[in-house]
Amino acid sequence: MAVIQNNPEGLLLAVIADEDTITGFLLAGVGNSDLRKKTNYLVVDSKTSVKTIEAAFKDFASRDDISIIMISQQVANQIRYAIQAHSKPIPAVLEIPSKDCPYNPNQDSLLQRVKLLFGVN
Repeated sequence: MAVIQNNPEGLLLAVIADEDTITGFLLAGVGNSDLRKKTNYLVVDSKTSVKTIEAAFKDFASRDDISIIMISQQVANQIRYAIQAHSKPIPAVLEIPSKDCPYNPNQDSLLQRVKLLFGVN
C-alpha cells in the first residue's frame, strides 16, 4: 500500500514533454520550483538526451511530493523500458498526446495494464 505524504499544500503533478505542452501546463498553474530550484517539469527538445529524460523520470518517480507524472507519448516511447519498470501506484504515469504526435492507445502502458487486469483484448 502506498503512503501519501500529508502535505498541506497538496501533491504535485510532474510533466515531461515538449516546450509547448510544458508552457500550457505552466500557464495552468502546474509549475513548481522549490528552494533548491528543483522543478516539477522537464522540457524535452531534439537536443535532450535519453539519459536526461530517464533521469528526470526516475527523479520524479522517487519524489514523495509528486502524485502524477504526465509524459508525452512521443517522449515516453524513448524511455518505455523505464516506464514499464515503474510499478508503484503513486506516482501514476499518464501518457498524453503532443501537438506533433497524436495519442496512440496501443502504446499507452497504463491502458495496457488496465486491459490486462480486466482481461480485455
